[in-house]
Amino acid sequence: MVFFNGRLCRASEAIISPFDHGLLTGDGIFETLVAYEGKPFAAKEHHSRLAVSAAALGLDIPLKEDLDQMMEEVIRANNFQTHKKTRIRITITGGESPLGSTRGDHEQTVVVAASEVPEFKPASDTFVVPFARNDQGALTGLKTISYGENVVALKIARENGADEAIFGNTRGNLCEGTGSNIFLIKGDGLITPPISAGCLPGVTRAAIIKCADRIGISCKEVDIALGELEKSEGAFLTSTLREIQPLRSVNGTHLPSPEQITDPLKNEFLKYTGRD
Repeated sequence: MVFFNGRLCRASEAIISPFDHGLLTGDGIFETLVAYEGKPFAAKEHHSRLAVSAAALGLDIPLKEDLDQMMEEVIRANNFQTHKKTRIRITITGGESPLGSTRGDHEQTVVVAASEVPEFKPASDTFVVPFARNDQGALTGLKTISYGENVVALKIARENGADEAIFGNTRGNLCEGTGSNIFLIKGDGLITPPISAGCLPGVTRAAIIKCADRIGISCKEVDIALGELEKSEGAFLTSTLREIQPLRSVNGTHLPSPEQITDPLKNEFLKYTGRD
C-alpha cells in the first residue's frame, strides 16, 4: 500500500504517466526516512531538507503535518507499526509534462511508500570511482531523483569487489558515497568533508556530529585530500538506513578498525533516537 496523489492505494494501482517529468528527465526530489517501531525519526529535519530541494527545482511540497499523516497511514496500511525499522520514501516529481526539459502545468506526482530496511554488512568495502562529484553544479547538495551517476558508480564499485562507491570532488578532495556521508578518524577525534565539498547535508551526518560532541569526541568539518582516505586511521559511513557502518577497506586496502570511536558513537546514537 502506498499514498499516491492524495489517496491510499495498492502499489499496483498507482499509475505513473509515461509523460511524468520525473521519468522523462529526472525532475524530482525525494527523502528516505527510517521509522523505529512505526515512528518516523527526524521527520522535521527531513521535511526541511525536502523544502530546500523543492525550492531549488521550483517544486511544491506538502505541509509537514500532511506528510506526517501520509507516512502514518502507509505504515499502518502495511502493518509496519511494530517493526523494529521501516524504510519510508517520499518522492515528488514535476508531474505530466511535454517530451523535453520544460515542465508542464499538470499536478505534481506525490508518492509515499514504505518497505523493509535492507540488511547492511557489519563493515563496508569501498571503491573510489574515477570520476568526480560536481561540487559546483545546480543540483549540488540537493536530494534529487537524478541518480544515474550513482548507478554507474555502484556498478563500478561492485565490479571491483566493493559494496559502496566513494566520490572525490572536482578539486580532488573527498566528497561522499553514493548514498552515504563519510567520517575519518584522526587521532582521538573525527574529520568529515564540509558541505562545501559537494556532499549531501545528511540528516544522520548532522546527528552523528551532535552525538560526538555529547560524548566528548571532537569532529572537524575540513577539506580532505581524496588520497587520505586510503591512508586513514579508520573511517565509517553514515546514512539514514545504515546509521553508522565502519569501512573495512578502500580499493582493496584494509583500514584499521574504528571501533574505539564507533562503538561509543553507536551507543550515543541509540540514545539520540530514543532506542536505548
